[in-house]
Formats: sequence, structure tokens, C-alpha cells
Amino acid sequence: MRINEAVIKGIKTRLTSIALAIAVLVASILFALLIRRLMRRSLKGRLPEYMYKPIENIVFYSIVFAGGVAALYPLGINLSGLIVAGGIAGIVIGFASQQAVSNLISGMFLLMEQPLRIGDPVSLEGVEGIVSDINVFSTKVRTWDGTIVRIPNSKVFTSIITNYYRTRARRVEIRIGLSYDTDIGKALEVLRRLMDEHPFCLVNPAPEVFVQDYGDSAIVFTMRCWAPPPVWFRTKVELQTRLKEELDRAGIEIPFPQLDLHVKDVPPLRVSKK
Repeated sequence: MRINEAVIKGIKTRLTSIALAIAVLVASILFALLIRRLMRRSLKGRLPEYMYKPIENIVFYSIVFAGGVAALYPLGINLSGLIVAGGIAGIVIGFASQQAVSNLISGMFLLMEQPLRIGDPVSLEGVEGIVSDINVFSTKVRTWDGTIVRIPNSKVFTSIITNYYRTRARRVEIRIGLSYDTDIGKALEVLRRLMDEHPFCLVNPAPEVFVQDYGDSAIVFTMRCWAPPPVWFRTKVELQTRLKEELDRAGIEIPFPQLDLHVKDVPPLRVSKK
């Protein structure tokens, strides 16, 4: 009878421990869900999804993991041995996944600093295009020809990033060679009027045009104006397209490369007969 009572008591104790462990685990999951809901309410309207989503996942799974570890205590599992084993496994995994951890940490710093955002035209690691995705491990750029390039965040974080969208204006510069017979004043007037009439060339800073160089076959003119970054490429294409039309209308010639050859002395040609 005493044995049966001891067995029943042990079973009750074991069931109580299991119930307590389950209660702790369920409570931690419910608490993690509550925190995630509060974070979504407070951060979703203030931060973009690609930025608050990784933070939300890290907080959620950290709370669940802590609850899982706490749930082991009522079951009588020795946490010190688990910690030692986890530490050894962590060292092994750490060496094996060093690059992944570096990308994760770099990704968190990128999300906090925000040197680039989704939709920004950028140049980084020799790749130019539009940022299509940013996560905690990598950044994806869609190049100008439509190719998706994945760049690890560790490289993005240490590279020189050129963000063409963050500036208020971007300079458009076009060089063109005109004939030496051209009236310089007239050419300056035509090129300046072309930029003044374009809707995307900003008034401030004002457009400018000047003689850049005297080449072998042409006078080189440089025209510059500033345009908003979203329409920079369109502005440059339209100016270059209309440039030839305006010069033809003004009677200004774009010369071909030429070389003048002057013969000073021609030696007599000797013909011998055998």
C-alpha cells in the first residue's frame, strides 16, 4: 500500500511539473504574441516593413526561447549541463556560421542607419541599379538591365555607397564638339536656351554653359544643369536628343574628326631603265 501511495505521489508530482512547464511555455508564447502585437501598433506606422519586421521576429523568438528554457526547470532538467553543451555547440556553430553572423549584425546596423532604402537608385560594390529588397542578411539590387544581384550585408556595410536619391538635385553634364567656324556667342546662346526651356532643369542652381577645350577638330562646349534625381536620366536623354535638332536649326555644325596634311617638298621621282 505504501508503494502504491509513493508511486501515485510521484506520478502526481511529475504531472504537476509537466503541467507547470506547459503553463510556463504557453504563458511565454502568449506574452510574446502580446509584445509582437504592441510592437506592430507602435512601429508599423513609423518604420517601413523591411525595418521593423526583423526586429519584431528577434524579440518574439527571444521571448519564446527564454520561456522554453524556463519551462525546463520544473521538469528537473539540469540547466548547467545544458548551458555547457549549448556553449560548446554555440562555439562550433559560431565558427561554421561566422559569415552569416557578420551579415546579420551588419544588416541590423544598416536597418538602423538606413544609408539606402527600397526603391533608391544606388551604386555599391560595383553594382548600379534600384534597391529591391533589404533584410537582415543581404541586400538585393535590380540592375538597370533587370538582373537581380544579391549582396551580403557585410560587404554592403563596409563598401562605399552612392545613393542617387538622397540628394535634392543631381547634375546633368553634356559635352559636345562644334566646328571652329562656329560663332561662340551664338553657340552659347543656343545651348543655354535649350536648358532654360527644359521643364526639369532647375532654376537654382542655374544652368551653365562654357567652352571646355579647343580640340584637334572642334571647339568642345560643356553644358550643365541640375535636375531632381527621379527624372535625372530622362532629363539627360531629352537634352541630348534635342541638342542636335537645335544646332541644325541654328546652322551650327558638328564636325567630323579631320586631319590637314601639308606637303612642303616632293622629291623628284627617278625612273631607271634596264
